[in-house]
Amino acid sequence: MSRLPVAVGDTLETRRFEADSVQLFLYNAAIWNPHRIHYDLPYTQQAEGHPQLLIDGPLQGDWLTQMVEEWLGEHGVLASFTYSNRLAAYLGDVLTGAGQVTECDEQGATLSLTLNNQNDKTTTVATARVRFQARA
Repeated sequence: MSRLPVAVGDTLETRRFEADSVQLFLYNAAIWNPHRIHYDLPYTQQAEGHPQLLIDGPLQGDWLTQMVEEWLGEHGVLASFTYSNRLAAYLGDVLTGAGQVTECDEQGATLSLTLNNQNDKTTTVATARVRFQARA
């Protein structure tokens, strides 16, 4: 049995995410999400009472997934991923993704991830389970 390439406490490189209105529109078109709070500002403000277009919860989960995939590179695979949105994120928010290894065993590692807005409020939390490729 070979030693895992990571240890509990290791961190992923932080990453900043900023959505624009085109990205929100295209993302929602791609996932067939017709909810107007992601692309129709007058509706979002007048009918739903939000100050700005909302950044999709699934998009935030996808951003955290991207962080894990980039961190793994060709050294492993993402085995499972769960996320939960905790706070609305709006167009114009700057979200910072962070992650840390919380558990290691013979099969791989577990990561804890967060997205925080520019006010250091957590918008999304996630847990990822990764498996590493066998070393020769």
